Amino acid sequence: MSLRDTLEAAIRTIPDYPKPGVMFRDITTLLGDARAFRRSIDEMVHPYAGTKIDKIAGVEARGFILGGAMSHQLSAGFVPIRKKGKLPHETVRIAYSLEYGVDEMEMHKDAVKQGERVILVDDLIATGGTAEGAVKLLQQMGAEVVAACFVIDLPDLGGRSKIEALGVPVQTLIEFEGD
Repeated sequence: MSLRDTLEAAIRTIPDYPKPGVMFRDITTLLGDARAFRRSIDEMVHPYAGTKIDKIAGVEARGFILGGAMSHQLSAGFVPIRKKGKLPHETVRIAYSLEYGVDEMEMHKDAVKQGERVILVDDLIATGGTAEGAVKLLQQMGAEVVAACFVIDLPDLGGRSKIEALGVPVQTLIEFEGD
């Protein structure tokens, strides 16, 4: 079965969620399918196998699941990037744009060291606001963001170009039209 067929079969689409006209791409079904989950992780780590990756940074919450699995396979550390107020130690924070406003995310101040090679991971890239904020936060802390990896790309929303404009290559496994 092709990667596209595997992913299409494993990703649930929920129409009109969270608002009318939106086709929500739900990866919880992919996570529950052992073969599809394994194949997704294998595909995301493959380009970096044998290269030096120090950390995987995952965006709350699905990025934690994907990032933990990628960290394991690449023998890299894991950095959680969380919503404001969720981390217990000294943090650095950045504001980022959402479709409906602005929010903030943070990570521990000591999570990455200057020059560490980091891959950012999340389940989906849409408008790119969250991923753009995460890349800028990592770069602000001195990380070299090697790539940004996502299972799903919604290319009509333009997020990929925001990340590439920061000098970070984007890897996705499947594209869906629309939002």
